Amino acid sequence: MNALHVAGRDIPLDPDGYLVELDDWQPEVARALAQDEGIELDERHWEILELLRRFYDEFQLAPANRPLIKYVSLKLGAEKGNSLYLNALFQGPPAKRAARLAGLPRPANCF
Repeated sequence: MNALHVAGRDIPLDPDGYLVELDDWQPEVARALAQDEGIELDERHWEILELLRRFYDEFQLAPANRPLIKYVSLKLGAEKGNSLYLNALFQGPPAKRAARLAGLPRPANCF
């Protein structure tokens, strides 16, 4: 099993790099995961990560790309809720990468 070393703790990861235990998530974990992805988190990223965590709390699943884009558009407006913005922010298709950084399971419809 893989692990992420953060603040003196080893955080278990599944083979795809997602947290084994969702309760292990904290901002420091997100920063370490983002660093592995070559992403430096700023306020734009945190806005989306917090929104993703609210989505998960509401629906008990991590959204695939299309539902993620619709949810962001609904909550933050069309200027942020579009694939160009989210792809640029997360350096590729956002659902898998953003879910991983938000400490959520891999979205079911993402390969």
